Amino acid sequence: MATPLLLLELLCFSMALAGGAALRLELAHVDANEHCTMEERVRRATERTHHRRLLHASTAAAAGGVAAPLRWSGKTQYIASYGIGDPPQPAEAVVDTGSDLVWTQCSTCRLPAAAAAGGGGCFPQNLPYYNFSLSRTARAVPCDDDDGALCGVAPETAGCARGGGSGDDACVVAASYGAGVALGVLGTDAFTFPSSSSVTLAFGCVSQTRISPGALNGASGIIGLGRGALSLVSQLNATEFSYCLTPYFRDTVSPSHLFVGDGELAGLSAGGGGGGAPVTTVPFAKNPKDSPFSTFYYLPLVGLAAGNATVALPAGAFDLREAAPKVWAGGALIDSGSPFTRLVDPAHRALTKELARQLRGSGSLVPPPAKLGGALELCVEAGDDGDSLAAAAVPPLVLRFDDGVGGGRELVIPAEKYWARVEASTWCMAVVSSASGNATLPTNETTIIGNFMQQDMRVLYDLANGLLSFQPANCSAV
Repeated sequence: MATPLLLLELLCFSMALAGGAALRLELAHVDANEHCTMEERVRRATERTHHRRLLHASTAAAAGGVAAPLRWSGKTQYIASYGIGDPPQPAEAVVDTGSDLVWTQCSTCRLPAAAAAGGGGCFPQNLPYYNFSLSRTARAVPCDDDDGALCGVAPETAGCARGGGSGDDACVVAASYGAGVALGVLGTDAFTFPSSSSVTLAFGCVSQTRISPGALNGASGIIGLGRGALSLVSQLNATEFSYCLTPYFRDTVSPSHLFVGDGELAGLSAGGGGGGAPVTTVPFAKNPKDSPFSTFYYLPLVGLAAGNATVALPAGAFDLREAAPKVWAGGALIDSGSPFTRLVDPAHRALTKELARQLRGSGSLVPPPAKLGGALELCVEAGDDGDSLAAAAVPPLVLRFDDGVGGGRELVIPAEKYWARVEASTWCMAVVSSASGNATLPTNETTIIGNFMQQDMRVLYDLANGLLSFQPANCSAV
């Protein structure tokens, strides 16, 4: 791995992780202020879905309560706002269950103009870069730290950046995102969320990024919620976290919410805007131990149905397998950072075929709008709300899971959560194929349940018991 050219001044190291702390974060939609047309929002969501495919491809090849505002970005991401340091410096980050590290761009960033001569650089962001030297609580993590060996605790820590001597050696971090990487050093500082007191977290202070322009839509960095040791969830010693995402294709977008900590499970059926709606609970599938696959939240998806009609799939369509030593292919995972759901290609073709068969009889099928450029392929003529999809005979999508004890669980996805309105009265199926791009990559065999399908649904990760629960909810009321 490359090392950053700019190093932070090392301070005395001290570490105080907030064991058992809980956070409540409010998520906001960045795109709500960008006045995008419906077609632009759908196109951006589709682009982001395929960009997310490159994220998994590139990483594979490399093989209480606290609240902060969360909003949806123009790339269909959810963004948290918070402060870093003492006094707090404002920051924004994409909330991502497919990443482990918490990181932000720092004032040591190589500016794009300077980077043009030597490669790398930092992307523009909405807020000033975090300045390590202005925080009274900032600490850099040395390579040979004795307090928990933070520098060797995760794959994102990439070794040492040598300073003037052994006392000036900083712990380097390298975090993949999209088809690129963020490079920096590991530090600790106080993180302040609007509804809580501060907590001390280890994070990457990034000096260079090799990430596609606009990939984070002006955010400062990433808050990783994955299974790794340096994720926000792991650092807080949380046994549960949940989120409730508001729809992002509406003209008026309300904040979404993320909860990290204990105590959410008890109130799942009664609270959180669910109104006592039924809860569907499935076990997590067994995770590979190899990075980056150990980060993800795999699910035991075994089948699909379109309404009452079972979709005919090849045997083992969603099976997870080791395609090469320490490289895993297939499987199905849930991801807060992917917009549209991406089905492994045989499943996508079978679902499209079954839906087309059903919809031909209703006479509602129409050609996709040309302005989408072929991004979505199955469309119907309907009204301007979700109820009109039922009138157009669009059935719900049923995800079938193995419950691990010889039975099954079914999660029913209403039509408006997997079809998107792209014009005044035209809706298209917002589920894409994994075959786009380089179909030879093993990660193109992976099914990803994206955040569009998770909207207006409370999703709870019970890490202590290895369970994931879904409850329909009015997320605007949380």
